[in-house]
Amino acid sequence: MKRRGFTLVEILVVLAVIGTIAGVGIPMIRSAVAKSREASCLNQLRSLGVGLESYLQDHQQKLPDLETGRKSKTEDVAVIETVLLPYIESPDAFKCPQDSVEFEKSGSSYMWNSTQSGLHVSQMAFFGIKDRPDRIPLIMDKESWHPGGTNFLYADQSSSNKVRFATGNP
Repeated sequence: MKRRGFTLVEILVVLAVIGTIAGVGIPMIRSAVAKSREASCLNQLRSLGVGLESYLQDHQQKLPDLETGRKSKTEDVAVIETVLLPYIESPDAFKCPQDSVEFEKSGSSYMWNSTQSGLHVSQMAFFGIKDRPDRIPLIMDKESWHPGGTNFLYADQSSSNKVRFATGNP
C-alpha cells in the first residue's frame, strides 16, 4: 500500500522557500509603497504651488505674510493651510500621505519658509541666493518622512526631494 502526501522534509523545504520569498519581497513592497507616497507628496506640493501662484496673481505678486507653522488647529495664526485654502481644492491638499501625526494635530504636513513672508517675488533671496527661484524653498515637509529626505516646493513652482540651496551659493 502506497501512501500519498508530503513528507516532513518536503513541507519544510516549501516553507523555507516561502519564507525566503517573503523575506525578500516584503521589504521591496514597503520600499515601493514609501516611494509612491513620496511621489504623491511631491505632487501635493505642486498643487500647493498652483494655489500659491493664484494667490500671487490676486495680490500683485506679493508673497503671503505667514508664520512657519502652528502647533495645533486651534491656534489663530496666518499659516499656509489657512491663507491658501481658498486657492486649493480641499484641506486634504495639505496632508502628506506619509504623515500620520502633524496633519491631524496642526492641519498641515507642510511648513512655510517665513524668511520669504510678505516679499514681492522680485525681492526673494535665501542664504545669499538671489534671482534663482529654483533654489529658494517656499514650502517643505515638517518632518523628514520620506526615504529620499525632505520634500521642497521651490519659488519656481518645482518640487523636489533634493536640497538645491547652500550657504554662500550664488
